[in-house]
Order: sequence, then structure tokens, then C-alpha cells
Amino acid sequence: MTDKVCAIIGVGPGNGLALSKRFAAGGYRVAMLSRDQTRLAAYARDIPGASSYSCDAGDESSLTAALAAVKRDLGAIDVLIYNVGVGVWTGFEESNAADFEASWRINTLGLFHAGQAVAADMTARGGAILISGATASVRGGPKTAVFAPAKAAQRSLAQSMAKTLGPKGVHVAYVIIDGVIDLPRTRAMLPDKPDDFFLNPDDIAEAYYHLTQQGRSAWTFELDLRPFGEKW
Repeated sequence: MTDKVCAIIGVGPGNGLALSKRFAAGGYRVAMLSRDQTRLAAYARDIPGASSYSCDAGDESSLTAALAAVKRDLGAIDVLIYNVGVGVWTGFEESNAADFEASWRINTLGLFHAGQAVAADMTARGGAILISGATASVRGGPKTAVFAPAKAAQRSLAQSMAKTLGPKGVHVAYVIIDGVIDLPRTRAMLPDKPDDFFLNPDDIAEAYYHLTQQGRSAWTFELDLRPFGEKW
């Protein structure tokens, strides 16, 4: 194991868990951040070098305190993964302002606070900030009146971060995940879909890990991930 630290904000049974396992396998000390500490504690027992921290990405004090605890316990963060994507699936007319604001607060403002929390250390020593995006970040749909504006703002923020921090040695990348993640609940919702309809979380995690291995002369900012048969 190296001295490198990877902090993952938003760890659940899909991409977050797969990312935790992949970066741990790559020698990182992994900090898993989520509101569900019971679940994180179970994950940490099975992942060498992993630690868990309570965190609400929509609450500035909770988020910054958790990242400060990671730095205190493990050292400065080398890779920050903002794997948070919360929204409700409603049309414009039936959407409400509270959901709209909450989606923006968690998807966009949380990234703002997390990025500022690690920027100083990363510009001093290098690092990477990887953000989990969605197709909704580039186009709105009839049922994404709440989700799409928040992800579009998140993508724009990521671009600004990349243009500011990139020249200072910090690789910022935005990953657009276009498709349905392979999870027990999505399988139950779509029982007639074949295996290759779904995005495999382990394959997604491998793509994220590759981003951190890129040389400076060929950094990726935006990466689209979708099943080979996805219509786009």
C-alpha cells in the first residue's frame, strides 16, 4: 500500500463500493463518506485500508468536517471522487421548489465545498478530482426538471474547476454515466432486460482509476460511459 489517499463522497452498493474496492486494490488508503454509517462500516471490514466517515454532502459543515477528519487521520487527499447524484424524477409542472433546491445543493453546491476543501493541498502536491455526472448534465428531459438543472450546473462548475486547477497540476474530470447501473434494485425494476443492457459498476470503477493514471500531456476532462448497445 502507498501513502496515497482516495476520498469517495457518496458510497453505496453500486459505483461507490466498486470505486472503493478498485482504489484500495490500487494501493490507496480509501476514505468512504456517506450518511449511512452502518453500511460503510460493513464495507470497511471487507476492504483493506478503507475507513468510513459520516457525511451529508448537502450540508457544508458536515462535508468539510468529514474531509478534515480524513486529512487528520490519513493525510492529505490525493484523489477526491464526488460520486453524488441525487434527484427526483418529475416533470416541470409537478415539481416543487424544495426538491429543486435540494438537488442543486447536493449535486452542485456540495461539489463546490468539497473542491474548495482539497484545492490548496492538491495545488501544492498534485492530485485529481473526479466527478460522477449523468446524461442529464447535457440535456433535460420531461422527467428531469429537477435533476437536469443541478447536473448541468455541476458540469459547468467542473469545467471552471478544471480550467483553474488544471494548470496548477490538479486533474479534474467529469464522467457522464449514460445508462442504468447494474444493481439488485434496478434488476428488479427491469426484469426483462438482458445483462448487457446494464452498466457494470466494476467496469465504471476501472475507467475512473484509469483517469488517475493519465499523463499530463493527455488528460481527459469529459468521459462518457455507456453500454455498447445504448442508443444515444
